Amino acid sequence: MKQAHIFVSGFVQGVGYRRFIRYHAKKLGVTGFIRNLPDDRVEAVLQSEEEALKKLMHICNRGPFLSEVKNVAVEWEIVEEKYTEFKILKYL
Repeated sequence: MKQAHIFVSGFVQGVGYRRFIRYHAKKLGVTGFIRNLPDDRVEAVLQSEEEALKKLMHICNRGPFLSEVKNVAVEWEIVEEKYTEFKILKYL
């Protein structure tokens, strides 16, 4: 299992971005969380096998119809806490 910590910038809040990513994460079997940040970015921690993570990160770069993704910064991390589902967390 691998873990990716991502930060997405652009027009990604108020356009259904988090729900869009949660939907695809569940389809791909990815666990973790996603939340809005005060600086208008979205943060997500994704856990799964590398192939599923790469597919979801490609989807993160695309985003839903109304979004405008400018950048997805990825940090590969060691899994310290294992998530059992994919959640949308409250605004940080």
